[in-house]
Amino acid sequence: MTTAIETRGLTKQLGDVLAVDDLDLSISSGTVYGFVGPNGAGKTTTIRMLVGLLSPDAGTALVDGTAASNRKELTDTVGYLPAEAPLYDELTGREQLQYAAQFRRLDDGDRVEHALERYDLVDAADRRVSGYSTGMRRKLGLAQATLHDPPILILDEPLNGLDPGATRTVRELVNEVSDDGTTVMISSHDLATVESICDQVGIVSDGRLVADASPESLSASVAEDADLEAAVIELTDQ
Repeated sequence: MTTAIETRGLTKQLGDVLAVDDLDLSISSGTVYGFVGPNGAGKTTTIRMLVGLLSPDAGTALVDGTAASNRKELTDTVGYLPAEAPLYDELTGREQLQYAAQFRRLDDGDRVEHALERYDLVDAADRRVSGYSTGMRRKLGLAQATLHDPPILILDEPLNGLDPGATRTVRELVNEVSDDGTTVMISSHDLATVESICDQVGIVSDGRLVADASPESLSASVAEDADLEAAVIELTDQ
């Protein structure tokens, strides 16, 4: 099995904080990988390095075999949804996706309509984004991130602040793209929320990976490792 995302010794200092500390990750192609840790654990900093928005102080990051610092080469490979989706409130949902399609030089007009249908946004397509709920904004952000059918999708806290219905919809959409072979990296501060849709879970604390296993193996190890148990309890109590 090929490796979609790999880091070796990835390190980043932000001011007085060592945000990411000698981090080694290996995510196989086609995997749904849960990147879990409390707020401030280094998840977003890691993701920002993976998509080329931050440069590491040390170590390497490869995405689909390409250095993460080479954002231009990764444009077609990676779909990225930050915690706050980059949306323009003055545009309608349809206009937002049309803008994204033009930015990526996607000429297929049917692609936008298909995305609106796929993410259940047809009825809201001609409403301004400023009137969208949190769940609708998250779905529009996902539609934008997947508009070019990327083989790798990186989602930063996509379930944060969603009601149960919107959470279920986003989880179903993650399952759908993964069934098509897309590699999905999904960060969260809540292990219980993501473990049911993940093939592999990495737990990060203070910028370091403290566990990396299947959800089943991770649950089994809790009983044998008091430190890991404390970490998992802290995460699920968030």
